[in-house]
Amino acid sequence: MHPLKQYWVAEALEQDLGDPCNPDSLMSFQQVVELDEQEEFPTDLLNWLYNWKLNHYYIPTACGGEFTSFEEFVAFVRVMSRRDLTTAISFTTLFWSYLVWMAGTDEQKQRLASFIKDHNGAMCLAYSERAHGSDLVASDVQATKVAGGYLLNGEKWPINRATISGVTFVLAKTDESGGARSLSLFMVEKSQLDPNTYYNLPKILTHGIRGSDMSGIGFQDCFVPESSRIGAEGAGLEWALKGFQITRALCAAFSQGAADTALRTTLNFALGRKLYGKTVFDMPQPRRTLVDAFLDILICDCATIGAARGFHVIPEQFSVWSAVVKYFVTTTLESMVTNVSVVLGARYYMRDAHDWGIFQKVVRDNAIISVFDGSTVVNLHALLLQLRQLAKQRSRQKGRNLEALQARLAACFSLDQSVPTFDGRKLELFSRGADDVLQGLALALTQLQSLETDPDLDSDVLQQIGGFTHLLLEELSALDQSLENSTFEFGHDQSPELFDLAKHYCTLHAAASCVHMWLHNRHHLGAFFAKGEWLALCLRRLALSFRPAHSLASRINDEAIAQELLQLHMEDKLFSIVPFQLATSKVQGDQTNATSELQLQA
Repeated sequence: MHPLKQYWVAEALEQDLGDPCNPDSLMSFQQVVELDEQEEFPTDLLNWLYNWKLNHYYIPTACGGEFTSFEEFVAFVRVMSRRDLTTAISFTTLFWSYLVWMAGTDEQKQRLASFIKDHNGAMCLAYSERAHGSDLVASDVQATKVAGGYLLNGEKWPINRATISGVTFVLAKTDESGGARSLSLFMVEKSQLDPNTYYNLPKILTHGIRGSDMSGIGFQDCFVPESSRIGAEGAGLEWALKGFQITRALCAAFSQGAADTALRTTLNFALGRKLYGKTVFDMPQPRRTLVDAFLDILICDCATIGAARGFHVIPEQFSVWSAVVKYFVTTTLESMVTNVSVVLGARYYMRDAHDWGIFQKVVRDNAIISVFDGSTVVNLHALLLQLRQLAKQRSRQKGRNLEALQARLAACFSLDQSVPTFDGRKLELFSRGADDVLQGLALALTQLQSLETDPDLDSDVLQQIGGFTHLLLEELSALDQSLENSTFEFGHDQSPELFDLAKHYCTLHAAASCVHMWLHNRHHLGAFFAKGEWLALCLRRLALSFRPAHSLASRINDEAIAQELLQLHMEDKLFSIVPFQLATSKVQGDQTNATSELQLQA
């Protein structure tokens, strides 16, 4: 088992699911592509996951479940997602239960925990409406107060698992005067409803995740008891937004599972296909494309795993962190999948060729991740509303409370440290200007300078890491200056330039996450991680988004990255800073045995 205990569940699930390239294994590529072609809901696969008791890991231990950390959660969602996003997304609607774990009564928590564990229960989130999309305050669904409860009226659409779920979390208007306190949140249990008062809307045909139960639900004078309301009347929007802070950040796990398959199946092709007397991987351009894709995964790893741990340490900062991760990781990995498709050539577009056509399914399925639970625009807008406050606070806190800041960064990024129990009640709608990742960048630079005499580090690599970290500080300072000089005002009509600043902020945050991750894990994540070539190349890759290539330090030799990529592929390990063991691939083993002697250096 992996030395880090938080990856044991993912490894165990992976081994029991087996090799996805084996058509006889559970959730094989052949099976999930066939289900997708038939647009069939993966009922048997979900039942297998329930029987495996994966559902228990969506319930906190305090409520009778097995959930202990978001880092563990991200790892096992990647295991599902690398096989099939349809199944992973359908199963993980269970995570909406966190609304109850955070804001529900003890009785609601017990009822929901029993529903999930004892009845293989599933749930969905009914927030959006056909006329209003993600504008939640504009909700037309009404919850009218009556004796003992409320009458629901209206339709929610589109909703994932709206039809095939027993619990629907409904955001409805309880105050006609409007405003932020006009909405309340309800845990609607279908088994308790008069079936004549609600109805399901038809399945929606979608571009990807074709087998999903994407539909909607409508209510006509549908009575729900007062005990179904979560939190106080009028607090629905607040809990909805706090719930999004969790799910938006964790959406990254879907993208990372998909990215692993996109890269792995492309490598299968690149190592087996020969042109002009050599493999495709041996050709400089495809090789660079695949190495850069690996770097993108490592960058996103640092942002996602840091955030998953950060939930437990500094939940009050997640109005910023969740928006950054949801935007940056999902869009970066969408681009990565597109980039590696070039190596596959025409095969990426074929629905039944090469690894049962899983790549084209990944392209289609993965495209929705950056959209749901708040689109790219929604997340960038949520972030840019906080940018000026972040800049002011960064200036006020400069050089202050460094010991406490260092302790929080260590808790967020040192993977060998346990994390405190997550307390969702500490989530805040605004971070009040705090973002430890970028606040701690100057501190990280000081730590890097202290490593100059470390005999285990290559001085050229360390110099690049230090140089790029200094560059990040320069960019952050310039960004803060731009914010001070901007004509920013709150509202929906923000300029494209402000959206660009928000994107830039996300890139800096991701880069700083990489630096913190390396500094806090150099001694226990293996030799490849410790040497830091990957970090130097990742920082340069990120710097290219805001500086021209000729102004940057030259790219160091990336052969160590290429060799690590091949090694992980040959050993069936996850492409990650935490490369835990995957199920053994016989097909892949046969292919890499033929090329490993050519590629791997002693």
